[in-house]
Amino acid sequence: MVYVIGQNGQPLMPTNRHGKVKHLLKSGKAKVVKRCPFTIKLLYSSTYYTQNLTLGVDTGSGTIGNAVTKDNGDIVYMSKVIVRNDITGKMIQRAKYRRNRRNRKTRYRKPRFLNRRNSIKANRFSPTMVSKFHSHIKEIEYIKSILPITTLVLETGQFDTHLMKNPSLANEKIRHWGYQKGTNYGFENTKAMVLNRDGYKCQYCKGKHKDSKLEVHHIIFRSEGGSDEAENLITLCHTCHKALHDGKIKPNFNIP
Repeated sequence: MVYVIGQNGQPLMPTNRHGKVKHLLKSGKAKVVKRCPFTIKLLYSSTYYTQNLTLGVDTGSGTIGNAVTKDNGDIVYMSKVIVRNDITGKMIQRAKYRRNRRNRKTRYRKPRFLNRRNSIKANRFSPTMVSKFHSHIKEIEYIKSILPITTLVLETGQFDTHLMKNPSLANEKIRHWGYQKGTNYGFENTKAMVLNRDGYKCQYCKGKHKDSKLEVHHIIFRSEGGSDEAENLITLCHTCHKALHDGKIKPNFNIP
């Protein structure tokens, strides 16, 4: 497939007539502007007749899939884009370099906190999300530059997992937060939330063993299909947890 751009920069329909393309290049009526995918630009005025082309985009956090089809279903373009997921790591590494330079008392800028205009901006997206947005937009704009796209179809998710668990979050007063104020809001992870829910106390011995090491136990083992949801987790001290797995005790837990 050879992609064609008109003399005025407008994308035209692609062609499979490689013989004609070769003739245009040899006669100086066209030039190569990109080798992958192979794209030529016409150096003479031509008709600008095009057909309807639909660009379908399978959005994703790690991979973006794109395909362009004609009305009859023929595919004229396909691509897969790997989205960057190293933004956070890069920023942490950069912060370490800055901190190291300050500790060595080399000339470098002073640490900044709440004076960063972007970091305190309301309703901002994180650098990782901004990078993902740009990856989608960049690929779509590139495809539009080599093909006369008439319709764009984006596959998007229209559900919220936290709203499925807690429909009350759909309240207009808190919808702004979305799932960021889900069941684990305010805790580092599900384990921390379960420990707090159980009052930081073993739910079997109720603290009689005086064991300060608390662990989170799966009521239905993961090997038996149990989930990592809070409803399937319970707090046990290390002594009771070990005894349970050794078969010395067989408690009958009720899922909270």
